[in-house]
Amino acid sequence: MAAAPDPADKDLMRLITCGSVDDGKSTLIGRLLFDARLVPDDHLETLARDSQRYGTVGDSPDLALLVDGLQAEREQGITIDIAYRIFSTARRRFIVADTPGHAQYTRNMVTGASTADLAVVIVDARKGLLAQTCRHITIVSLMGVRHVVLAVNKMDLVDYREQRFAEIVAAYSHLAKRLQLASTVAIPISALRGDNVIKPSAAMPWYPGPTLLDHLERVGIETSDTQPFRLAAQWVSRADPDFRGYAGTVLGGGIRPGDEVVVQPSGARSHVARIVSADGDLAEAVAGQAITLTLTDPVDIVRGDVLAAPDRPPHVADQFACHLVWVDDSPMLPGRSYLMRLGTATLTATVTELKHRIDVETGIHEATKQLALNEIGFANVALDRPAPFDVYDDNRDTGGFILIDRTSNATVGAGMIRFPLRRASSLPWQTFTVDKTARARIKQQRPCVLWFTGLSGAGKSTIADGVEKRLLALGRHTFSLDGDNVRHGLNRDLGFTDADRVENVRRVIEVARLFCEAGLIVLVSVISPFRSERQLARERMTEGEFVEIFVDTPLAECERRDPKGLYRRARDGKLANFTGIDSPYEVPEAPDIHLRTPDMPLEQEIETVMKVLRDRGVID
Repeated sequence: MAAAPDPADKDLMRLITCGSVDDGKSTLIGRLLFDARLVPDDHLETLARDSQRYGTVGDSPDLALLVDGLQAEREQGITIDIAYRIFSTARRRFIVADTPGHAQYTRNMVTGASTADLAVVIVDARKGLLAQTCRHITIVSLMGVRHVVLAVNKMDLVDYREQRFAEIVAAYSHLAKRLQLASTVAIPISALRGDNVIKPSAAMPWYPGPTLLDHLERVGIETSDTQPFRLAAQWVSRADPDFRGYAGTVLGGGIRPGDEVVVQPSGARSHVARIVSADGDLAEAVAGQAITLTLTDPVDIVRGDVLAAPDRPPHVADQFACHLVWVDDSPMLPGRSYLMRLGTATLTATVTELKHRIDVETGIHEATKQLALNEIGFANVALDRPAPFDVYDDNRDTGGFILIDRTSNATVGAGMIRFPLRRASSLPWQTFTVDKTARARIKQQRPCVLWFTGLSGAGKSTIADGVEKRLLALGRHTFSLDGDNVRHGLNRDLGFTDADRVENVRRVIEVARLFCEAGLIVLVSVISPFRSERQLARERMTEGEFVEIFVDTPLAECERRDPKGLYRRARDGKLANFTGIDSPYEVPEAPDIHLRTPDMPLEQEIETVMKVLRDRGVID
C-alpha cells in the first residue's frame, strides 16, 4: 500500500462513497482495491478467513470486508463508522472515505463530505433513488463537492438492462439540475462482479463511457492555490523569550516571507518575517501545510483569529445566513444557545430564525419551527461576538462550522455559511455615564437574579413571593418576573412547543438582565425545563449575579396540588406539551440552591435563600 500522501499534493483526490444502506459502497471500494492489486498478501489472507466467518457472497471473497473494519459492521453487513482507505494508481493518489448509509449515521457522512473533491453516489439498480440517496446528494451539493459520479450498482441483478439504467439516470438528472451540481457522470456497474469498475463490461456493450477508475483518474481537481491566503491561529508559540510565532494550518492560498497579512477580527496589519516548520524555515507555504508564522511587528493575536491576505480578507460579522444539517436526536430549536466551532475559534451561537426546511426528495422549502434528526434547513445565526469567516463556496475550511450542545458536548449540527448579515454593524452599544454600578449604589444593594426553576406546582412563585417580602422588609429594591404573568403580555404570542418554550425563556432572560442592569434584585419564577437555557441565563449575567434555585418537588406531589388543574387536563389529553407529562424537564445538575420541598417548611426554604444572599454579600 502507498504511504500517506502529502495533503498539499496536487495529484491527490479525496473522494467519498455514499448512498442508501446495502447499495454496495464497501463492496465497490473493495473491488477497486482488489482488482487494482492494491491489497497486500497478508490482508488477502485475512480476507479469506473473514469471508468464511462473516461473508455474504457464498464461497467468493466478500470484498466489503476489506473496508468494514468494525466488529459490529462485519456482523451486520453494514457500514457504521467512516472507513478511510489510501491507495495510489499510476496516475493519481486517492483517499477514499466509505460513509454509512443508515439515516442515524448521517453525521458520519457529513464528516466525509466536508473534505471530498468527488462523491461516488451509489444506487441499487433494483431500488432506484431512495430518500436517503436524495438526502446524501443534497448534502453533497450543499457541502461544495465539485464532482459527482452516479454509480448504478447491481446491474447484474436487473439483467444489465439499458432501459433500467436510463430510468435511474433520468430521475437523477432531474435532481442534479435542481441542485445545480457542476459536474456529473453516470456509470452502470456491478461491484460484486467487477463490471465497469476497472475493466469495461462485456455484459453492457450499450454503455460507451469510461470505467469508474478511468474517470476517477482523469477528472480534473480544483486546488486551493487560487484562494486568498488564510491561516487560522491555533496557538501562540513561545519557544523562547525572544520568539513569538502563530501556529496553524494554511487553509487557502500561499504565503512567503515579506508578504503583508491582516489579522481578523482586529484588522491589525503586519508582514511575515519567517515561515517555520518542523523541517526548518520555508520559502513558501501552501494550503494544507502546518506552519508557524512570525511577524515583523508585535501584534495581539489569539486562538481563533485569522491571518489573511489584505486585498481579499474574510468577512467579519456577528450574524450570517447558512444551510444547516441537523444530526442530533433532540431537535434544533431557534433561540437556544449552542457552542460553535468555526475554524479554530469557539463561540456561542444562536439560531435566530429558521427560514425553512428542505424536502430532500422534492426540493420544496417547507415552513417549520425546528429541525429534526437528519433534516436540512436554511437559517440565520447570531454569534456572541464578531468573527472572521468566508462564504462556504469560497473556502470550506473557513466557511464551515459545527454546533455543539452546551451540556452534553455532543456535535448536533453542521453548517455552511452562505452570506454575512450586517444587521448589527451599524448598531454599536451605546454607553451611558449612569451604569449598573451607579444604579446599585444609590439603592445601597448588589443586584442579582434569583432563578427559581421546577415543575408546575412545585412552589416556585410561592417561595419567590416569600423571599421578596423579606427583601422588601429590609428595604431592598426588587422585581418579580413570574412565568404565568409574562405570558399575559411580553410572551402572549408564544405557545408551549419546545421551540416556544426556548423563546419564552430567552425573552425572560433578557428582561431579567435589563432589570439587573437597573440595579435590582430580580426574582424569576419560570419552569425553564431545559438546562441549555438555564446555562444561557447564567452566562448572560455578570459572574456572581446569578443564583439558580431548584425547587425540587416530586411529580406526584405537584399533581396532588394541581392548583390550576393543568395536570388533570394533561392526563386527559386535553393539554399537549405539558412539562412532566409529555414534555421533558431536565433536572439541574448543580444548582446553587437545592430546595427539597417535601422535607422543608416554607419558612425554612425562604431562610435558605436569604442565607445564600447574605453569604454572597447581596444583603447584610
